[in-house]
Amino acid sequence: MSPQSILRHEVIGLKVRIAKTKNRELVGLAGKVVDETKNTLTISNGSRSMIVPKDTAMFYFHLPTGEIVGVDGRRLVGRSEDRVKIQVRRW
Repeated sequence: MSPQSILRHEVIGLKVRIAKTKNRELVGLAGKVVDETKNTLTISNGSRSMIVPKDTAMFYFHLPTGEIVGVDGRRLVGRSEDRVKIQVRRW
């Protein structure tokens, strides 16, 4: 998994932090992605789980290589199995 191909990979199991969102209560929330639906990510920090809408947030994913990648949640909207099939433009 690389920063360029994160949109084509599974994000469940990755550490994540919310950088920006319309819901100010969720800004700074960090934890592990435990579930993903078409429009939401479920993030667990050990003591509680929060459901975060993808389309209104900016996420920082921590890759297994140690790199941190910022991803606009609007690019994640959709089922994870369908994201694997799409062509991703370089940014």
